[in-house]
Amino acid sequence: MNKNAYAQERIEKLKELINHHRYLYHVENKQEISEEALDSLKHELAELEKKYPEYITADSPTQRVAGGVLDGFEKVEHAVRQWSLNDAFSEEEIREFDTRVRRFLEKAGIDDAPEYSLELKIDGLKVILEYEDGMLIRAATRGDGKVGEDVTRNIKTIEAVPLSLKEKINLTVEGEVYMKKSRFEKINKELKKAGGDTYANPRNLAAGTLRQLDPSVVARRKLSAFMYDIVAGNIQPENQIDELKALQNLGFAVNPYFAHAKTIDEVIRYWKKWKNRKEELDYFIDGVVVKLFRADCQEALGYTGKAPRWAVALKFPAEQVTTVVEDIVLQVGRTGVLTPVAHLRPVLVAGSTVSRATLHNEDEIRRLDVRVGDTVIIQKAGDIIPDIVQVLTELRPQDSVPYLWPKSVPACGGDGSIERIPGQAAWRCVNKNSFEQLVRTISYFTSKKCFDIDGCGIKVVEQLIKKELVQSFDDIFTLKKGDLLELEGFAEKSADNLLKAIEQSKEITLSRFITSLSIPQVGEETAILLAERFKTFENVQNATEEELQTIDGIGEVVAEEIVHYFANKENKKMLERLLGHITILDTPDTKSGTLNSGSTKLQDKTVVITGTLQGMGREDAKALIRNAGGKVGSSVSTKTDYVLAGERAGSKLKKAKELGVKVLSEEEFVKMIR
Repeated sequence: MNKNAYAQERIEKLKELINHHRYLYHVENKQEISEEALDSLKHELAELEKKYPEYITADSPTQRVAGGVLDGFEKVEHAVRQWSLNDAFSEEEIREFDTRVRRFLEKAGIDDAPEYSLELKIDGLKVILEYEDGMLIRAATRGDGKVGEDVTRNIKTIEAVPLSLKEKINLTVEGEVYMKKSRFEKINKELKKAGGDTYANPRNLAAGTLRQLDPSVVARRKLSAFMYDIVAGNIQPENQIDELKALQNLGFAVNPYFAHAKTIDEVIRYWKKWKNRKEELDYFIDGVVVKLFRADCQEALGYTGKAPRWAVALKFPAEQVTTVVEDIVLQVGRTGVLTPVAHLRPVLVAGSTVSRATLHNEDEIRRLDVRVGDTVIIQKAGDIIPDIVQVLTELRPQDSVPYLWPKSVPACGGDGSIERIPGQAAWRCVNKNSFEQLVRTISYFTSKKCFDIDGCGIKVVEQLIKKELVQSFDDIFTLKKGDLLELEGFAEKSADNLLKAIEQSKEITLSRFITSLSIPQVGEETAILLAERFKTFENVQNATEEELQTIDGIGEVVAEEIVHYFANKENKKMLERLLGHITILDTPDTKSGTLNSGSTKLQDKTVVITGTLQGMGREDAKALIRNAGGKVGSSVSTKTDYVLAGERAGSKLKKAKELGVKVLSEEEFVKMIR
């Protein structure tokens, strides 16, 4: 046998043996030889291929590291639309999911009771793999569901991903790339020793690693992967469990803890079991993925605009910690509603330090029996203010007394009278013109998201109200230079600047104007819905409760508040005066016509903004998002499609990276919508 023939045969045998041990280790969780021995085999193969490059094939184990540093990632349009899952957080919510499934099945003419497949929800980064004739040709991230990043060269470094299948078929599969806890700890130790920044969790490290431009770095970090879905191809299993087994038979690593549940009670038992056992695993899981068992049932239920109706992510409870309630304070909102807020001993929860927790209303305080001095369990999900979920009465001080809801609140002004809102658990100030409420409503009126009057912040508003220069919205537009010169910190130039800003603010879009009025229950997004539906302010004023309730997102309570606001005689008089000073524009909600792209690139997408934007104001960015068909989110979650990150972005950017949400720079954002 000549040297070439020998080399060719040796290369083929090495490839076969290495792939055999790769499969044992990553798919069957078995190990017949040490990692060092396996590395030696790979080294020999690499040396032979270097000497005989004509025998290198695309599915060779050495091709998992293609070499060279990428200039960037190309965009890949998914052949099959990628969906995100809706979430459930409790036993009650998963039972509601089961009820919905039964209703949809009945409509589809399927009388059988639903059965479910159960899989652990791996806390990693979703990838989509495409195979032609059994060979891996492309790997991509989820991206926005339609377009992802081509990470093929990096995916090839993951030994749990087969470069060639056991059958020569065309196939598209979905799965999760993750970092084992043990690898995460080792890499963080190495980074710390080298003086570099460490990663907060394995999911961050996995996502950051997969986006490395140098595949050799990805290879060294040894990512892992589990596949869980066949979304296109020659194989069409009749149920979800058979689908997972088919993936295993083709050579994919599949998480071994999947199960078949014949009832929703079995689903809940499985969820509770893994909620208590999740720490036993060498990877992070954040819940259980519940899918309809039968493929024909899945097809019958189909999809909503963003998620399959036949699947849900049943999440484990949010991170919880204990702390002490140091005070309970009633906060007066801009609509006069009183919100009890617990002042807490500062504590770290879900990655950030918190010192406040909402108590919602009087009924919630009574239900919890929370008192000053109590030790409480709080939980926080995303960027929202934490909730108190339980009081540890065993740790309650002996001199503790129940919290008594006051009969009056000085901050409400006048005699401090308060009243319970009919049909609601909330209380509000009887006096609608208390100093504190007036400061909040006027400063909101002048804020960037409303009239955007530069130089008229809360401190200036406080002075204007104290000197009785402003008592209602329209008074802002009657201010004279002499009035402003009476204010502390104002001179000729600053007075002129504020008057100029007031003059420039007199033209405003309909949605911003509605937002500025502080109508109870009507925020920024509801104002946009009203503007889109009724087109003119006159139409909004004259809308009936029935007309308002036809708008998706506006219910009975909101409709009632809107009608009540415009029926109020004092509000009518104020609006008549105010409309004499301003012009409501019939244009898109942006002050910069050059930024108005008319794009629909963000249709039905949710975008969260974080950090400081340099080329536009935050309100302009929000306007652009809406004008491109998108929605503006306040916190990052699995339902967020993009995060627009400016300078000094904080916890929202961190959360986006943890969840694998696509992060856009300001430049990328503008380019996308144009």
